[in-house]
Amino acid sequence: MRLFEAIIEANHRAVAGDQTAGLHPEEFPDALPLVALTCIDPRLQPLMPEVLGIREEHFIWLRNAGNIITSPLSSTMRSLALACAVKGGREIAIIGHTDCQVRKTSLMELTDRFKALGVERSRLPENITEYFGLFASERQNVLKGVEHVRSSPLVGPRVPVHGLMVDIQSGRLEWLVDGYRALETVGAQSPSLSTQPLDALKQLLPFDLGEMKFPEGKIGDLASKAEGVAGRIHQLAGKAEHLVGEAGEFAEKVGQLASKATDWLREAQIHGDEPPSKPPPIRVAPPKGAAQKPVPVPPRLRMASPQQPRKPGK
Repeated sequence: MRLFEAIIEANHRAVAGDQTAGLHPEEFPDALPLVALTCIDPRLQPLMPEVLGIREEHFIWLRNAGNIITSPLSSTMRSLALACAVKGGREIAIIGHTDCQVRKTSLMELTDRFKALGVERSRLPENITEYFGLFASERQNVLKGVEHVRSSPLVGPRVPVHGLMVDIQSGRLEWLVDGYRALETVGAQSPSLSTQPLDALKQLLPFDLGEMKFPEGKIGDLASKAEGVAGRIHQLAGKAEHLVGEAGEFAEKVGQLASKATDWLREAQIHGDEPPSKPPPIRVAPPKGAAQKPVPVPPRLRMASPQQPRKPGK
């Protein structure tokens, strides 16, 4: 049994109520220390590394908002690579969690929150979604992060890269990407040089430089024009994304208003009341992620007993 196979087994037993479930890290000296990337959500602090069963001296914990990796050469990727090269990390785990607040933050909400901090939209990057790595699914975000790490030239080909999800309420782990199986699959699909057919190489031998035709235009001019076109396309894509985000928010609010109006009319029909001249006001919901205060429930009114008729003279 390998490290994460033992971690998942012990975690599932513990969540099921097995008091004897636990991990023995000393049985996996070749797999430690473990490098893990998680979100900055404070709710993870009592879960990690306890949910993995790894001691602090064997646990290299990296965190960023949303456990996001934007590219194989991003700053987060640099930290993961140094954790392996300098701190001796043997395996990497990208761990997402349920109820992620980064996923719940839309493009419009993010720009509004920056504006509340004094940062206007003009000072933000053109493509906010790409720059901040906003995502719509915690699971897909983990899968994308694992793909970036596995394809990065900064991580050795023998380092297993795992993808997991942790339930923020129960602490149960879900293994999305088995890094061991991925390495075995890649190794099986990589042909050796000795098995490559020589016929394909021989086709490259009859080569005459004089027969090659080169473009007559200046390469610098073409590159400059292509760069200008690419920049313009990038700007248009950013503006289109912003408009789509605003349209989506507007459509969502319209749907909420329509639902409220439908409920109001249905209640009026059930009680046989004539609908009033205007619908009741719709309460403004608190921002997403804000702490919800419990709504006090009023006490039930007790049915009073019928009054007895008074006797004459009393």
